[in-house]
Amino acid sequence: MKINRNIFWSTLFVEELVKLGVEHVCISPGSRNTPLTYAFATNPRVKSFVHIDERVSGFFAIGLARTLQKPVVLVCTSGTAVAELYPSIIESYNQRIPLIVCTADRPSEVRFLGANQTINQLNIYKNHIRKFYDLDLPSLNIEKLKTFRNQINEAVAISTCIDKGPVHFNFPFDKPFEPDAYTDSINLSRIMKSISVQPNNSMISKKRKNNQKILNEIVRQVKQAKRVIIVVGPMMRDEEFINNLIDLSERLNIPIFADASSSIRFGKGNRRNVIVNYDAFFRSAATRKKLKPDLILHFGRTITSKSFEDFLTSLSCKKYIINDYGDLFDPSNNATAALKISPSRFCQIVFRELSSLSQLSTSIWLESFINLDSSVNKIKEEVIHASDFPSEATIVNHLIKSLPQNSKVLLGNSLPIRDFDNFVAKSEKNITVYHNRGASGIDGLISTAFGISESNNEPTFLIIGDLSFYYDLNSLLLTQNLKSPLVVILINNNGGGIFELLPIAKHKSVFDKYFKVGSSISFEPIIKAFGGVYRKVKSWKDFSSAIIRASRLNKLTVLEIFTDSTKSLQLRKDFWAKTSKL
Repeated sequence: MKINRNIFWSTLFVEELVKLGVEHVCISPGSRNTPLTYAFATNPRVKSFVHIDERVSGFFAIGLARTLQKPVVLVCTSGTAVAELYPSIIESYNQRIPLIVCTADRPSEVRFLGANQTINQLNIYKNHIRKFYDLDLPSLNIEKLKTFRNQINEAVAISTCIDKGPVHFNFPFDKPFEPDAYTDSINLSRIMKSISVQPNNSMISKKRKNNQKILNEIVRQVKQAKRVIIVVGPMMRDEEFINNLIDLSERLNIPIFADASSSIRFGKGNRRNVIVNYDAFFRSAATRKKLKPDLILHFGRTITSKSFEDFLTSLSCKKYIINDYGDLFDPSNNATAALKISPSRFCQIVFRELSSLSQLSTSIWLESFINLDSSVNKIKEEVIHASDFPSEATIVNHLIKSLPQNSKVLLGNSLPIRDFDNFVAKSEKNITVYHNRGASGIDGLISTAFGISESNNEPTFLIIGDLSFYYDLNSLLLTQNLKSPLVVILINNNGGGIFELLPIAKHKSVFDKYFKVGSSISFEPIIKAFGGVYRKVKSWKDFSSAIIRASRLNKLTVLEIFTDSTKSLQLRKDFWAKTSKL
């Protein structure tokens, strides 16, 4: 049969990915990536999404991959298009989100010769990639085809399991690109038989072994310690882990300091040992001095709360970081060790090892934190939740009260995630919290929310500031293909709200010009131009009813709340002043 070898090579690539369970691809149009685009577009087992903007495409893929817990492919053309993907690759690298990045390139012999739309793409993401493959030009050589298939198998195994995160294939192509521009005649069945290989399932299922020595040491430390705390930073919701963690906490009378981004604050079941107001009461010097643990077990990423992180930094006790890959989430640089193990499995092992012993930590230790948590809740009700519209710190709690069951909530960086962490109470609603805390950038948040929305039928909510919203306006084009409700709570304080917390804010002449840089944009006509629904929120009652209404529409709805960042900051300070006296 007659073939175009570029198309044959790309089709082999796609078919091998499909065999390994890949089902989704995000494609940005271009010329040099025509063979890859054609191969994905004509495969009925792959769902394709077309995004003009590569940055939007990358962050959309992050939202999709995180929700599905499956790898998503990214395809783009050569040149600066490759660089546009980098922010999303950084995020996926830091959060260990599986992406298979495919960039088209010119043949190696024309690199560095001034060829049009050509940049140096050789391992361009080298600081934030799990594996890079600079491929040869498409070939019909049997050995090269075998090598190619083995590389595909290896890449999927790395991306999904061995060293989870993004992998990068750089595809050089020479013209012609189109399927009917034939370059060769082949015996297809003979070639496919010659390069037949079985997927390396042992590689795909391979995981790093637990460090048994560290695990044994932690069990011994837990047996001896009397003042243990569990810290859970931002992480993907895992019901098995949550249940096992709570069982362990109850068995040993250990308080759980749960970052709001961990989702542990939400859901039915006993959450009595879950402490949520630690940012407030650890601002008190007396509390920090009085309630020092002798052992810390840390799950998830670095905690959002700065006051709590400062407290952890000041401690000299044993501290163990526990996650699937032994990643060292320890900016204080005082961790004893990092343990590579499934957090859920760790809780099961410790629970089993200690099941024959009487309760170790005293209930007095646990009750101290529960009482503090309750005291802060009372102050929160008096100062924050009772405040007049439109206080920024109050928005998040009104949102939680109005959310439908099984909602997905993506937290914008800067102030939204901090207010959510500081002021959201526990709730029996089953809410899954998402975040882009890998690099904590303000880019790509709307795109990520679209990706989350695409992968489920439940309402998705995004809390975002005006500068972050402005930064990702291109993503609003995705509104045209929305199939489930996406509700954006746009907090507009005209930029720079987070910088009000910095000492530089006292230097008004510099601060107002160089830090608090407002967008001064009317977002309403822009949102409507993309087919979205816009509503300016006028009261708390209006906000609650708008949330309920928007969650029933299979559309993009933007609820804009105009706030005063200076007044909102003063309210937070009043709250912290009272809680610091506990």
